Amino acid sequence: MRKLSLTQQIFIGLFIGIFVGWLIHRSDRAPGLQQQLVETINRLEVEPQAKTDALAALNRVDTPAKAADFVKTISQSTTLPAAAKDQVLASAKELDAAYHHKEEWIQWVRVLSRIFLNLIKMLIAPLIFSTLVVGIAGAGDMRKVGRIGVKAMAYFTMATLLALVIGLIAVNITKPGLGVNLPSEQSAEAKEIAANAGKMTPQNHIVNVFPTSLFKSLAENDVLQIVVFSLIFAVALAGIGEKAKPVIAFCESLSEAMFKFTNYVMNFAPWGVGAAIAVTVGGKGLWVLWNLVKLILTLYGALAIFILVVLVPVAFMIRLPFKRFFQLVKEPATLAFVTTSSESAFPKALENMERLGVPRRIVSFILPLGYSFNLDGSTLYLSLAAMFVAQAANIHLSIGQQITMLLTLMLSTKGIAAVPRASLVVLAGTLAQFGLPLEGIALILGVDEFMDMARTATNVIGNCLATAVVARWEGEFNDAGNEVVAPIDPTITPHHH
Repeated sequence: MRKLSLTQQIFIGLFIGIFVGWLIHRSDRAPGLQQQLVETINRLEVEPQAKTDALAALNRVDTPAKAADFVKTISQSTTLPAAAKDQVLASAKELDAAYHHKEEWIQWVRVLSRIFLNLIKMLIAPLIFSTLVVGIAGAGDMRKVGRIGVKAMAYFTMATLLALVIGLIAVNITKPGLGVNLPSEQSAEAKEIAANAGKMTPQNHIVNVFPTSLFKSLAENDVLQIVVFSLIFAVALAGIGEKAKPVIAFCESLSEAMFKFTNYVMNFAPWGVGAAIAVTVGGKGLWVLWNLVKLILTLYGALAIFILVVLVPVAFMIRLPFKRFFQLVKEPATLAFVTTSSESAFPKALENMERLGVPRRIVSFILPLGYSFNLDGSTLYLSLAAMFVAQAANIHLSIGQQITMLLTLMLSTKGIAAVPRASLVVLAGTLAQFGLPLEGIALILGVDEFMDMARTATNVIGNCLATAVVARWEGEFNDAGNEVVAPIDPTITPHHH
């Protein structure tokens, strides 16, 4: 029997995950118990104010922590008579137990996706460092490296600007924020995101590009800082000539070993993917989408338009072999879509773009650079989300203000880490700058997982295409493809195939 491809295995994991998530959500007793508790409180013969306070406290319960707070509120209540208090308290404890039971199931399922993402994160730093050093020090021509960098940044700037414009046009046409009620208070998560945004000044943004310590950057998986260190280190190696050969040979062996390591980790991908989607569906249920379905459809539609209007014409212009590109990009894009982390797709994207025909020294330079400077999906989402909050709050932004916002986002998205939720930190900073309510983040958080899937997959597709664009501009794209992912420089160290 023919072995299933990784993409097929991932899709099987995806559907099993949706089914497991549905089972967890279906077996959740909390909504039924909550409804019974509302009826119990309404039947109590107590002061109207005591009844109103109890119902208001119950209405806030939507997480295990809030269920525990509700038990505490009822047990400390001085307005409820003893008999009524005991009756409500017994039901509140049952509700609290139901919330915690479901949460425990979800946390156990989440273990698989956390293991997968941890394994991937472990790969990122050595993979970027080794491939960049070999690619650049092995090339030896620093002017060429500088030229590639300038071309890449020019392409990234154009792509992200077009993504922002498409996002703004889409949100102004569909107006998904009209008629949506903003929550009266910020959630704890929204407050944390807003606090992180407050620390992100333009000065810190520039300074943080440069690492204070290589080991700190490696430990925190700071992609941009690792790229900066690797570039300077590679230039230094190129500058010492023959003496650099043992170090380049070591980096060459390290990159080969990390690609092998990647193949082992990818065997676990279907489990990680299934668990990630099961946690989302189990925790929120598929119905959570209906509340903000217009916003989600606007984002998915705008991303599809971006791919068709920007990425496809670019691919035509560089004479990209479409069929092979699609086959090679679907695996990393699927991984990014389900795990909502560009990191999970990085090792596979690096390997597959080299198979497509992009030389390793270009793909190992452009891909990590793109992860910091070419987040097309995230930038499109940010222009759309900021306008959505303005519409929900009934705040009119003039064309001038929207253009200013577009330019602000253009700069603030450069260098944001390619990790889940980085976009929300930039969004919080933008909302604060334009006087828009941060409560909008609490609203978006409910469906952010579903929007994060699409924008992360678009980021990965955009960056994979960028490597091919730069390779074609440099006249180094191999149309026949690199079926055997060959070492960079066979003179450095002997290889046997």
